[in-house]
Amino acid sequence: MNTLFDAQNEMHEHESPNHTVKGVLEEIRAIYERDNRPWVIGYSGGKDSTCALQLIWSALRELPNSKRKKPVYVLSSDTLVETPVIVDYIDQALMNLNEAARAQSMPIEARKVVPDVKDSFWVNLLGRGYPAPSKRFRWCTERLKIDPANAFIKEKVALFGEVVMVLGVRRAESATRAQVMSLHRIKNSALSRHSTLPGAYVYTPIEAFSTDDVWSYLLQNESPWGGDNRQLLAMYRNAQAGECPLVVDKNTESCGNSRFGCWVCTVVTKDKAMEAMIDNGETWLEPLLDLRDELAATQNPEEKPKVRDFRRRDGRVVFKSGSNETIPGPYTIAFRKSFLRKLLKAQLEVNKNAPPGEKTILIHDEELQEIRRLWRTEAGDWEDSVAAVVRDVLGRELPVEDDGAFNFDGEDGVILKHVCAEYNVPPALLAQLLEVERSVRGLKRRAAVHQKIGAVMEREWRNREEVISQRDQWARKADK
Repeated sequence: MNTLFDAQNEMHEHESPNHTVKGVLEEIRAIYERDNRPWVIGYSGGKDSTCALQLIWSALRELPNSKRKKPVYVLSSDTLVETPVIVDYIDQALMNLNEAARAQSMPIEARKVVPDVKDSFWVNLLGRGYPAPSKRFRWCTERLKIDPANAFIKEKVALFGEVVMVLGVRRAESATRAQVMSLHRIKNSALSRHSTLPGAYVYTPIEAFSTDDVWSYLLQNESPWGGDNRQLLAMYRNAQAGECPLVVDKNTESCGNSRFGCWVCTVVTKDKAMEAMIDNGETWLEPLLDLRDELAATQNPEEKPKVRDFRRRDGRVVFKSGSNETIPGPYTIAFRKSFLRKLLKAQLEVNKNAPPGEKTILIHDEELQEIRRLWRTEAGDWEDSVAAVVRDVLGRELPVEDDGAFNFDGEDGVILKHVCAEYNVPPALLAQLLEVERSVRGLKRRAAVHQKIGAVMEREWRNREEVISQRDQWARKADK
């Protein structure tokens, strides 16, 4: 097979001279020297982004010090639910990148971005009860990938006026990607306009590379920051995987069947990459695959009524057209408590069986604290279940900041249940009304308290049977 590496100056059919390796290196230097816009290189640790970064490093290294003053940021996005093997690999790579850049006087700085704690996967799934992501409701990509990366880019746009995003994407990966890449291309330029971010431009130096071209370059050229490209190849072989790119807009395709990515991904039917890694000896990852499969199973129609509330998060009940079947809402608090316990147990098991030096955190204390807050304020969890589960499973106390405000506790919950039973009032209703009062306690102005009380009262507090019974009564009256 003819590749870019059969001869450094040979071209693929229908390609320009710039798409030989020598041409790409020259193009990189020319674009870099053309203006003062900083570069932000998307780095996921996979083969394509590694190839793009290595080409840029090699190209800029040939420039004299006086010409390589423009900053180049290497941006890696950690969703906090990445496969542990990949997290360790990327963390080590970022450390090596920064050390090598300092030693070689390169204007390169590696950064890692993470989602805000309120947007993290577990805060949304366990804290708010969002169902496992699916093709119809893929709530994760924007929160976990797009927003953190875009926040960094916007920061640099505000500082420098404009930036150039460098992405290791290739036309050969998919027809959709090729179409998107062509859509925003600036005429007679190697750059494209970013689809959503003003002041941001996109450069794709390896867009004409084939998969063979990428591997040929990586295996024939040593990593300038001391990385091991053969280790990268071994990871791909073990996982039979492709690369999960840095996602900076909704046009960028998210990860698919056999790509490195989030271990919790339920958008695909099976996590082939994780399964292949386990089959190739990484058996310590089995608890993660089990949890992922359990989440995926909650998408089955027969399972939804068992694990999801019949009400939406705003308290409404929505019926499917022409039937008494409700459209399921968030996961029930019972399911969320059960899954949190399983998640923490899996964290213990993974670390017990992991290779020496491996330390995996499946859920961070900051996330647990935010889940605790949501459960206490939205679900009336005065028993403080999050702290109790952490104490029971991990054998330690969950660090909790004392905000000085009054908080209900388990004893208050017992009293609440007795009072509600006596007056036939749903405990969750009274709990939320008391939370409204607690939230405005001590404020001089309580203008919003009536709106908050109204919002609580407008929620559906009856059980599913009562709601359906009334719906049937209305339907019979309408038929008369």
